Amino acid sequence: MNKYNHADVEKKWQKFWQDNKSFEVDIDKDKEKFYALVEFPYPSGQGLHVGHARPYTALDVVSRKKRLEEKNVLYPMGWDAFGLPTENYAIKTGIHPKKVTEDNVANFKNQLQSIGFSFDWSKEINTTDPDYYKWTQWIFIQMFKKGLAYKKEMPINWCPSCLCGLANEEVVNGKCERCGAEVEQKVRSQWMLKITEYADRLIEDLKDVDYFDRIKAQQINWIGRSIGGQLKFNIAGTEDYLEVFTTRPDTIYGATYMVIAPEHEIIEKYADKITNIDQVRDYRHKASHLSEFERTELVKDKTGVELLGLRAINPFTKKEIPIWISDYVLASYGTGAIMAVPAHDQRDYDFAKKFNLPMVQVVDGGDISKEAFTDIESGKMINSPLFDGLSVKEAKDKAIEYARVNGFGDKKVNYKLRDWIFSRQRYWGEPIPMIYCDKCGWVPLDEKDLPLTLPEVETYEPSKDGSSPISKMTDWVNTTCPSCGGPAKRETDTMPQWAGSSWYFMRYIDPHNHEELASKEARDYWLNVDWYNGGMEHTTLHLLYSRFWYKFLYDLGIAPTKEPYAKRTSHGMILGSNGEKMSKSRGNVINPNDIVSEYGADTLRTYEMFMGDFEKSAPWSTESLIGTRRYLDRVWKLADNLVDGDEYSKDLEIEFNQTIKKVSEDYETLKFNTGIAALMELLNTINKKGSINKTEFKTYLILLNPVAPHITEELWESCGFEGHIVDQTWPTYDEAKTVRDEIEYPVQINGKLRMKLQASKDASKDEVLKMLYESQEGKEIFGGQNIVKEIFVPGKIINIVVK
Repeated sequence: MNKYNHADVEKKWQKFWQDNKSFEVDIDKDKEKFYALVEFPYPSGQGLHVGHARPYTALDVVSRKKRLEEKNVLYPMGWDAFGLPTENYAIKTGIHPKKVTEDNVANFKNQLQSIGFSFDWSKEINTTDPDYYKWTQWIFIQMFKKGLAYKKEMPINWCPSCLCGLANEEVVNGKCERCGAEVEQKVRSQWMLKITEYADRLIEDLKDVDYFDRIKAQQINWIGRSIGGQLKFNIAGTEDYLEVFTTRPDTIYGATYMVIAPEHEIIEKYADKITNIDQVRDYRHKASHLSEFERTELVKDKTGVELLGLRAINPFTKKEIPIWISDYVLASYGTGAIMAVPAHDQRDYDFAKKFNLPMVQVVDGGDISKEAFTDIESGKMINSPLFDGLSVKEAKDKAIEYARVNGFGDKKVNYKLRDWIFSRQRYWGEPIPMIYCDKCGWVPLDEKDLPLTLPEVETYEPSKDGSSPISKMTDWVNTTCPSCGGPAKRETDTMPQWAGSSWYFMRYIDPHNHEELASKEARDYWLNVDWYNGGMEHTTLHLLYSRFWYKFLYDLGIAPTKEPYAKRTSHGMILGSNGEKMSKSRGNVINPNDIVSEYGADTLRTYEMFMGDFEKSAPWSTESLIGTRRYLDRVWKLADNLVDGDEYSKDLEIEFNQTIKKVSEDYETLKFNTGIAALMELLNTINKKGSINKTEFKTYLILLNPVAPHITEELWESCGFEGHIVDQTWPTYDEAKTVRDEIEYPVQINGKLRMKLQASKDASKDEVLKMLYESQEGKEIFGGQNIVKEIFVPGKIINIVVK
């Protein structure tokens, strides 16, 4: 055959798949469905990079194999296209975000198609399409109706330069990701989603899904469920109290001071009682310039101010104890107040040491003159009149019961998880479909008026007060109340980028439905997702948010299963050739366009699947990429050695059955590198023989096809095989023929390898040695030798000791 020309071959087959709608699917109840999902990308101006290709190729391999196994496979793709970078670009250039998005999507799609992914493009979605976000808005309205969406004054990350609120993910080392300005805390009225209502189910239902253990652990740790006591500490001389949650109510006698968040409401309520209120307010102002991350860092210096004139009463000791403010306590977490037990908590200990506060050890052990004694899960209680001599567990139970009986506490389950801040003061996001009426309060838009589309604005810059750019569009903002018909105003905040990605997998199954987010028939057939693969960086928040939305839709009777994804896996990152994360600033980004152009899409696909353990990060190597191309060139040349044959030849029968088994298992378990290695090894064996028959070549091409679909389809056609690989069935193996009847014995003389001998696996020592000495090679080696010892290890090795 001629030299392999990847450019012509790949364009030809990509056009064939497109023209024949090879990967488009509909509901087919006579077939078992398989729904494969990868995270849809944000279409940035930089375009696709080789890191995107790794997970997409992995599930493309799985999807192509499942089709060959006669499953009805849905493998869709779309665009998570709202978000900050596009808005930043619009602010910088004046180009409408919609136009920027369209251009970026076109570039991304062209790149994806050039790599030959078997996506069903008839199911393509875009989160910025009003036909799509109509249903994002509809879901939000249902949450509002069920009490899961509400508005609340909340401290948020605030960029004084960009004049907008930032999600925690948009704050990097205390600075705004957008402009680099120092972020501060600012209180704003924010829309919230009550994800905490689902906290227990989000933990419990993990037992029913096939996720990597580390993914389950991330979900559980983020939710942070803990069981303890909620206790009230009266504020001396007032009718008020401070409430704390603690997992260690047994240590209550060691609580020698309290710490509250600088934003806590009691500060201004009792400002006239606090004799150093100016000092307290100054500290609060400084704390507002720190991000949540900076405030909760364990290793930072401890700072704080005592509220002079205001003291709390320990409900067990009845003693007055000081109240401090410190930035490490957050108003948005728990009750915004903690009881400090410095003898048994290192952060409290460091704080107490710095400010010379008292310590009382209440669990026996350790030396608190040197450090906090924190190994207190077991041990006996001391210095605790109600609990002395009890175990920790007994004291916990008794403390909660005593607090309950005496009316100042009870048992409580607490969560690290907080309700989801859902407002963004930006333009490029889904409008929140809510209207405020002075008479009726917050009222949702009438569902028949959805989608509520974004207005055209003159500038994408936020207002000086931090309001969204939309707030300036008075014709759009001023409206009538859907409830009473009176004058009202629209909400001008938009939804976060997380919104569209929290349910996108449900829209893929019926993307052109104008009556509902997906038909019941489609939901019942396709859901839930059989296999979802994505980056480890998205296995916490995105996974949690999308599971929450899906469970809410399950409660409405829309989602047919409790969990959205039956299986979730994650992939390792592709690093630069220097072993560092790829980034423009480091100059180590690899553009897949360049690889496809020079080496071919199949080379890129095969290399990325062969480069190492799929779950682990791996550095890019151009040398290994070239080696992969050489392998495909050798596959191409196999056609020159093709002979007739309608079954596996005897001398290759074992190898083919072994390879089918190995590749079938490895593709399913993400061990693509060892599956491809088995195909390479089989190719070496074939080349040693010097020929391959038609049955063997067909099997080889089908096994390689999910990884390298273009070259294998071309070889199939050029060899005159009937039909196309895309219409074939996956090969099967005979388990009995994966084990060789003969085994190969390495033969050593005085410990040095001299030859190899094939013998029946059941042959005795005498039979094997007879074969050895009577073989032509054996006669040449042992003829005339003085044999003093014969070492025979059955099935392993022969070592002949000679003088």
